[in-house]
Amino acid sequence: MKIKKIEAQQQEIKKLRVAAYCRVSTENDDQKESLEAQKEHYESWIRMHNDWECAGVFYDFGISGTKSESRDGLQALLYECRIGRIDYVLTKSISRFSRNTADCLSLVRELLSYHIPIYFEKENLDTSTMESELMLSILSSMAQDESESISRNVRWTVKKRIETGTYKFGYPPYGYKRDENGNLMIDQEEANVIRLIFTSALNGMGTYKIAQMLDKKKVPTRKGGK
Repeated sequence: MKIKKIEAQQQEIKKLRVAAYCRVSTENDDQKESLEAQKEHYESWIRMHNDWECAGVFYDFGISGTKSESRDGLQALLYECRIGRIDYVLTKSISRFSRNTADCLSLVRELLSYHIPIYFEKENLDTSTMESELMLSILSSMAQDESESISRNVRWTVKKRIETGTYKFGYPPYGYKRDENGNLMIDQEEANVIRLIFTSALNGMGTYKIAQMLDKKKVPTRKGGK
C-alpha cells in the first residue's frame, strides 16, 4: 500500500482592524500632553493584542465635542468605517466621543449598522454587548449636562469680568493691538480696513463683494490669508 502524506494547510487568521478616537477641547499645552498620552495609550493597547491590527488613531485638537460635523478627526474615522476599513473603535469616554446625547446615539447606531462596535473605556461599555440604549442614553445625557454646565460657568465668569473691566482677550480682535501694559488700543492700519468694510456695507455692498474688494486691494487677514 502506498501512503501519501497530506500537508496541513495553515489558514491565515484575519486580524481585527481596530481604530481609536481621541479629543481634547482646548489648545493649552497641558491638553497637548493629554492628547499625546491618549494616542500613545491606544497605540500601545492595540499592539498588545496579537489578533488586532491598528486601523489608525484619529483625533481632534482644541475642538468642542458638542457637534460631530465640526470635528475633522471624527469625520475621518466615520469615513473609514463607512468604506469598510475598520472593525472596532476604542475611545476614552462618552464625553470624549460626543457631549451631545442625540449625536452620540446617532453615531453609535450608524456604526452598529456597519457591525462596528465602540468601546468606551471609562464607562467600561461595549456597544456590541449592550442590551439596550438606555444606559448609553443616560450616560451621554450626563456628559451633555456636564458640558452645558461648564459652558454656563465660563460665560458667567467672562460676563462678570467684562462688567468689572478685568477681562483680558487671549487674542486681540482685528482692529486692536496691545500696548506695553497689555491694554487694548486701536491699530490704525487695521481700523482703516474696518471703516472701509462698514462704509461699503452701509452703501449696500454684500459680504461676498466686500471680500472680493479687499482681495483686489491685497488686504490680508491678521494671519496673512485672504
